[in-house]
Amino acid sequence: MTDLDAAARELARVPRLLVALDFDGVLAPIVDVPSQARPLPATAAAIDALAALPDTTVALLSGRGLADLAAVSGFGRPIRLVGSHGGEFDDGDASSLLDHAQRDRLERLAAELRELVAGEPGVTLEDKPAGVAVHVRNAPPEVGTRVLDAVRAGPAARHGVAVTPGKAVLDLSVVTMDKGAALEVLRERADAGAVLFAGDDVTDETAFARLRPGDVGVKVGPGDTAAEHRVDGPPDVGALLELLVQQRGGR
Repeated sequence: MTDLDAAARELARVPRLLVALDFDGVLAPIVDVPSQARPLPATAAAIDALAALPDTTVALLSGRGLADLAAVSGFGRPIRLVGSHGGEFDDGDASSLLDHAQRDRLERLAAELRELVAGEPGVTLEDKPAGVAVHVRNAPPEVGTRVLDAVRAGPAARHGVAVTPGKAVLDLSVVTMDKGAALEVLRERADAGAVLFAGDDVTDETAFARLRPGDVGVKVGPGDTAAEHRVDGPPDVGALLELLVQQRGGR
């Protein structure tokens, strides 16, 4: 039995459990076209089974916009969806939280980014309720580097713009948000005694940093991390969730 298996078995006995999961690279393999990402079938089945168990809250916590996350994941209630790095909960709309100055700042930010990336091959913009993400995964390396450097020196340096770097993406927002703060909200709402959180990106480190004794953090893939455990890829996450279903369902 691995240390992670043992930790999962301990989690299964917690009276009230929160399972919070990033989507891309965790539940779904990374793909070149983000709209084509889908959770692995076995993983999706395990998530549905977990969410059906008593005193168990399952949430997806992603950098994607909320509507996009719902579309690609295929999940809905009782599974909770949180998008835009915690800026959008499925029981509210981040755009309604913007004041007049923030809405103006968002309009200027979007216009400046459209002009900056115009004609750059493989670079795409993702509009979100409180910001814009610049994706360079499909751009030639030299183009991606040039564009992200220009974004950091220009729009990202503007007053009132929060920046969240990720894998081949730079997320710009006119409100401050991170996954760690969102995880705390989810924990409180679920009244959870312990949390399982799995993520693969640098944006997930704010959530790993919020974990408490008795929680379990799982880094998916390579890279420095504050998580105690690590697995290779999405299939391993599915196997972990299946183990948790078996153990918690039979407690």
